[in-house]
Amino acid sequence: MAVFTPVELSDISEWIAQDFDIGRATDIRGIHGGIENSNFFLDTERDGKKQEYVLTIFERLSAEQLPYYLELMRHLANKGIPVPKPLENKDGKILFSLKGKPAAIVSKLPGLSRLAPEAKHCALVGEMLAKMHLAGGDFKQTQDNLRSLSWWQKTVPQVTSHLSESQKTLLTTELATQEQFFSSADYASLPQGASHCDLFRDNVLFDPKGASDSSQDQLGGFFDFYFAGTDKWLFDLAVTANDWCLAENKQDLDPTRFNALMDAYQSVRPLTDKERSSWPLMIRAAALRFWISRLWDFYLPRDAQMLTPHDPRHFENILISRKAL
Repeated sequence: MAVFTPVELSDISEWIAQDFDIGRATDIRGIHGGIENSNFFLDTERDGKKQEYVLTIFERLSAEQLPYYLELMRHLANKGIPVPKPLENKDGKILFSLKGKPAAIVSKLPGLSRLAPEAKHCALVGEMLAKMHLAGGDFKQTQDNLRSLSWWQKTVPQVTSHLSESQKTLLTTELATQEQFFSSADYASLPQGASHCDLFRDNVLFDPKGASDSSQDQLGGFFDFYFAGTDKWLFDLAVTANDWCLAENKQDLDPTRFNALMDAYQSVRPLTDKERSSWPLMIRAAALRFWISRLWDFYLPRDAQMLTPHDPRHFENILISRKAL
């Protein structure tokens, strides 16, 4: 998350009081991290009771695209999946305009991120990811993953001038491999549905029932669904594995974490034979997607408060590692 559009308490106090039934706004604080939208913690108070929400101003997604994400979160929350639930205003709307841009307010999940996950955390994530996939099975709206193949094809030519010859070769040859994979009958046969597509460690919270004792962690929930889309569930699982299951060298897969994630996922939704055979290419696709996006963010950055682009070499190294599997 980042702040591209600054917001002060005075900017929203009257809006919150008039349009919502959550009392008065008492504080707003920009959230550091991430790269897409402007995000804030919003504190409110009513009848002496304090509540905390997350306010998001969308910097790239249009008002026409946003109902998919917000309705998906509402659908999953209503199915018992721990995700932020969009807040309705007094007219029942969940999408608003703030400072001339689309905006939404969602409930804040409990807990904190575990950025150095143990196998037990990977298992909790794998189990809930499978439950989320199944819970979204009857979600009526569809929207393509906006950061899938067509976006890769458009973006790669914009970043290649910044790369060495060896990097260009790796990037363009892997893109060609994925173009062939995505056009195959095997790819077309893979199960699909609503997918998070960005389930990194900093997009999951754990509720530490034993204070700082991670052995007592329970899953607090998944958040930041604004890269979600209708995609292959195997891709969603591969994105998750590439971040949650890293070994100490930060690029190879750690067998203990990986097995914990995959076993827990398959305890809820076993993979099909085609998914198993497609896994080596799909986990490379997941690495390629984030290498391209980080190259784009790093070399073609936007102005923002509190924005720190990620080093694209991280996913370059992960792609190299996955090609060696």
